[in-house]
Amino acid sequence: MQYSSNRVLIYSHDTFGLGHLRRCSAIAQELISNQKDLSVLIISGSLIFKQFTFDQKIEIVSIPSIKKLTSGKYRSHKTASSLTETIKRRSEIIQRTACRFMPTLFIVDKEPLGLKGEIRGTLEKLKSLGVPCVLGLRDILDDPKKLSIEWKQKNAVIALERLYSEIWVYGVPQVYKPLSKLRLPKSIKEKLIYTGYLRRNTPPKMERMSRLENIKKSIGNKFILATPGGGGDGAKFVDAILGAYEKDNSIPYPALIVLGPLMPRKQQKTFMCRAKRISGVTTLSFDPHIEIMMKAAVAVVAMGGYNTFCEILSFNKPALLLPRSAPRQEQLIRAKAAQKLGLVSMVDIQENYDTNSMILALKRLPQQPLPNTRLIPGLLDGLTNLNSHAEKLLKITSSFRSEPFIADPKN
Repeated sequence: MQYSSNRVLIYSHDTFGLGHLRRCSAIAQELISNQKDLSVLIISGSLIFKQFTFDQKIEIVSIPSIKKLTSGKYRSHKTASSLTETIKRRSEIIQRTACRFMPTLFIVDKEPLGLKGEIRGTLEKLKSLGVPCVLGLRDILDDPKKLSIEWKQKNAVIALERLYSEIWVYGVPQVYKPLSKLRLPKSIKEKLIYTGYLRRNTPPKMERMSRLENIKKSIGNKFILATPGGGGDGAKFVDAILGAYEKDNSIPYPALIVLGPLMPRKQQKTFMCRAKRISGVTTLSFDPHIEIMMKAAVAVVAMGGYNTFCEILSFNKPALLLPRSAPRQEQLIRAKAAQKLGLVSMVDIQENYDTNSMILALKRLPQQPLPNTRLIPGLLDGLTNLNSHAEKLLKITSSFRSEPFIADPKN
């Protein structure tokens, strides 16, 4: 494939859930929609990227997958390979891809040096060639104490000083400042740019592909959408919702629970069988166009990952968050901050939880104030702002040219 003169390379390590891939694909789509002469290549470790559709100017290069366990540790998805071997293979593919694609802008998602330092060599090479490198961070990373220790172990601060031109935070400081409690030099603080959250929409083509109309025939036009995101750690979330509907049949709206593609098959089957015995509950394993269902729902129940939170704000839905608190406290911190601002409500199902609190929250949910009643400047300006900053950086290396990149089918 022949690529444009301006080329954006996006790295997404993708070890758990759908968040990183969905965020990177939203950014890629925004960039190609607003830049006439632009190609985007995403390097991803996601196992399920083939279930999503991408614009013809966006390509994916797959690297060997690594699984993040609920303990926070990692292992190779292919158990025959050691973690060290897999990281080495990933690192080689990433650097070879970057050198052949020769981007005019490199955007890294969340990990300053990549998973286990796998993009250090790529960053250093591109930096030496004058290619601007940007670190993109979600609004909340983790508990500040844990993050400080983690970044110290990874030499992240040194990387931010030496290798990055800018640091984009995909959020607003009114909700949270992810690096505010870390001891960072002034040079890094000056690179911080709060873009706002990444607005989501539902293109007409996507709406035609949705299963929504068939779902409405079975549960009606008014329903509560419940989603644990990828679902890999969503068992407690789904159990809490099913428990509420089992105990009280007067919850005003039926629930559509989308279990997620990463939930183990055995768990999915168990929940689906259980749901069939409950009036007012319908389950789906997965739908790549869940945004359509969220847009149609009267309210949303979610764990509160970054992408789902962006969709809740974008579609202006009353939302109830049931955040996880391990292995990272990201969702819990986000839920508490958003509840304090009146954007959502939350129930902590991790500790001291009882079904009655869930029932009460579900009954109150449809009458909850909408997010847009809370006026927060720039809340959903993320895509517009990052596109503007990307355009500025692309001009720095607009003279770069290289041979067309052809992905290795074995990768």
